[in-house]
Amino acid sequence: MRKPSVIQPHLSPEDLAQWVREAETRDQYQKRLAVWLTYIGPFHAQQVASMLQASVQAVWLWVGQYNASGPEGLSRKGRGGRRWSFLSWEDENRLMESFFERAGKGEIITVKQIYPEVCKALGKDVSMDYVYRLFHRHTWRKIGPRPRHIKANPVLQEEFKKNSPPSSKKR
Repeated sequence: MRKPSVIQPHLSPEDLAQWVREAETRDQYQKRLAVWLTYIGPFHAQQVASMLQASVQAVWLWVGQYNASGPEGLSRKGRGGRRWSFLSWEDENRLMESFFERAGKGEIITVKQIYPEVCKALGKDVSMDYVYRLFHRHTWRKIGPRPRHIKANPVLQEEFKKNSPPSSKKR
């Protein structure tokens, strides 16, 4: 078991307690409480993690962030979001708009039809999977019912309608 972490004196004990109480969200409170418990204990990260129902690695991370940057260290945002792309979000929207317009006119659009246009817009060849993910990112979902079943027989359907008993029975 590692030694308990030592909390750097960025805040006085009273200010640290006040800082914990002023947390606005559950996540903020949990992170601040991990720092507070490590400070008052000093408890091992395993004990703090058990008390807070968090992972040991998370407790080490939170204490390390606090020690490195003070209270501001815990308020940083995660890395989330797109790291790389062939087109910016706005450019993708413009590209997809032309497809939406065509679909609005009743044209049936498939990924195979659009693939060459996407490659041309990007200026390079991409995989079909890229085009499917592009459609998914922009919530493109074109589902339409078939006008009739492939194996439907209109003559048999009419005969069934004439000869079948009424479906609503009074009980």
